[in-house]
Amino acid sequence: MYSIANAPCSWGVDDPKNPFLPPWQKVLSEAQQAGYPGIELGPWGYLPTDPAALKQALANHNLSLIAGTIFDDLVSEANFENMRELAHNICANLQKVPVSNAQSELPPPYLVIIDFGDAERARCAGQSARAKRLPEAEWQRMVSHIRALSAIAREYGVRPVIHPHAGGFIEFGDEIDRIAADIPASEAGLCLDTGHLYYAGLDPVSWLRKYAVRLDYLHFKDVNRAVYKAAIAQQQDFFKACAAGVMCPLGTGDIDYPAVRALLAELNWQGWITIEQERDPRDVAGSLKDVTASLHYLRNIGF
Repeated sequence: MYSIANAPCSWGVDDPKNPFLPPWQKVLSEAQQAGYPGIELGPWGYLPTDPAALKQALANHNLSLIAGTIFDDLVSEANFENMRELAHNICANLQKVPVSNAQSELPPPYLVIIDFGDAERARCAGQSARAKRLPEAEWQRMVSHIRALSAIAREYGVRPVIHPHAGGFIEFGDEIDRIAADIPASEAGLCLDTGHLYYAGLDPVSWLRKYAVRLDYLHFKDVNRAVYKAAIAQQQDFFKACAAGVMCPLGTGDIDYPAVRALLAELNWQGWITIEQERDPRDVAGSLKDVTASLHYLRNIGF
């Protein structure tokens, strides 16, 4: 049986300054009610940032902390000092709060590193032919920044993992191949996300197989094909598509999870899987039902 967590984004938690976010206590309570043993930190400042308070809040809900996330502009030099400070803050918390000891070759906690910060590229999410690629100098600067953030994570005993993401500069197949070649496994692993692979026009099973030896951590989503096709046709940015319901409970969308299960069994992959379902926080009333259904679906097909 795989270790399966969830993340605050399934309750619409994105920017901690968003006035529509649900209270963090609701997220932890509903994650526990749904049967999850672990949760991600979400955006810095949403869950308590004091380690003692965070540890107590998680203990009150029988939850382990699995990962923290940097989700920001990793290209610009002007933003990088903020990212360095954020990496230190997140990893210091991850170091001080207990995580699960479930079997995994490279166990948690993880620092999930995601580039996202260019409005023009965001408008081309899932649209490889339209999306601009980074010029060489900017790509190399992003690589340098990711390597530096990964080094900070390792100082704290946190495993850094790079997460390709719709609307960021690491999204499409050529970009995943390039980042995997530019940053070795000794410095950072990969956190591939089935939903973002699908959104980028890639077959999740094929790409999980391709990078099996680099997969330290997995994110699972499902995608409503009709909403996705409409988003691409209308050239929507990724978050508008999420608000329109492009992400749906596992087993109700277009991703072949029995095939994913068969692949992971073939690979004898052991590790943590986090289910996510990005949504508008004003639709939070549906979160408990959806995260419960997703977990039950995975368990029913053998995860």
